[in-house]
Amino acid sequence: MTTTPASADGAGRPEIPTRLVVHALVREDGTVDAGELYDVAGLLGMSDQQIRLCVKRLVAEGRFTQEGRGRKATLHAVADVTGSLAPDAAHVRHAYRQDAGLASWDGTWHLFAFAVPESRRTARDALREHLLHLGAAPVQSGLYVSANRIAELVDAQARHLGVLDTLTRFTTTGLRIGDVTDPRALAAALWPLSEIAGRYDLLAAFTEGCLTRLTEGPGPSDARRLTDAVELAAHFAAAMRPDPLLPPELLPQPWPGVRARRLAADCWKRLERGPRADGTPALRLFALYSDALHPAAGGQLANSPGGRLP
Repeated sequence: MTTTPASADGAGRPEIPTRLVVHALVREDGTVDAGELYDVAGLLGMSDQQIRLCVKRLVAEGRFTQEGRGRKATLHAVADVTGSLAPDAAHVRHAYRQDAGLASWDGTWHLFAFAVPESRRTARDALREHLLHLGAAPVQSGLYVSANRIAELVDAQARHLGVLDTLTRFTTTGLRIGDVTDPRALAAALWPLSEIAGRYDLLAAFTEGCLTRLTEGPGPSDARRLTDAVELAAHFAAAMRPDPLLPPELLPQPWPGVRARRLAADCWKRLERGPRADGTPALRLFALYSDALHPAAGGQLANSPGGRLP
C-alpha cells in the first residue's frame, strides 16, 4: 500500500497510507470532496495517480460510492471508516488524567501467568497480544506484568478465548527481578521507555511547527489546515498506541509525553477552530478528538468496552 515518504526535514513523519488520507477527510455528512483530497494528498507528497488508484480500490471494495469524476467528484462513505485514525478515547482520557495528577499509582504490580498448550496456539498468541495491547510487559515466558489494573479486561479476553482456566493472576507490592527492586528501575528494565519518549519527541516537534503556522502570519489555507490535522492524527496515534501509560511515579521526569500531549491538545483546538471558507461540514476526525480530549470524560476505564487502562 502506498504511504507518504519521510518528511523532508527528517523529523520522522509516521507512514500514512493513501486510504488513510481518504478516511481522514470524511466529513460529518459522510462525504469526501475529491478536490480537497487531491490537495491534501499533494501536500503529503502523494501523486494524483496514487489517489486515483486508491479511490478506485475503495469503490471496488464497496467502502465508498463516487459521484462525478476527477477533482470535481464527491465520495460517499458507505460506513464509518474513520476508525483507522480515531483515538482510543478511554486510553487518551486516562493519559490526560495522569498528566493532571488525577490517576496516582498505589504501588501495586499486577502479574499474569498462563500455560496454554501448543494445540491451542492461536488462543495463546491472541491472549499474549491482548496483554501487550493493554500495556503489559513480558517478564519471562508466559509471565506478564502491568502497573495498571487490567485484570477485568484480561479475564474477559481469556474467557472469550476459552483459556481462562490456564490463567493465573496475582498482585504484589514487592516485585523483584534479579537484584532490581526499585519501581522506577523495574519500569526502565521492562518497558522500552526511550523508544516511547522518542515518539513523543516527534509528536512535540510536529505540533510546535503546526502551532507556529496557526498562530503566525495570515494563517494556513484550508488544505494546509486539513493536512496538519491528518498528520497530527498520525503522529498522535504513533505516540499513544504503543504507550503502556505507566503511572508518572514510574517514569523519568520530566516525561516528554506530558508536554507532547499538552501541545497536541492545543493544536487540535486551534485546528478545529479555524473556519471553513466554503461553509462545508467539518471532518469527523475533529469530533472524535474533541470527544477523546474532553476533560469531563475521565473515569474508570475498565468499565468501558473499548477501554485499555483503568
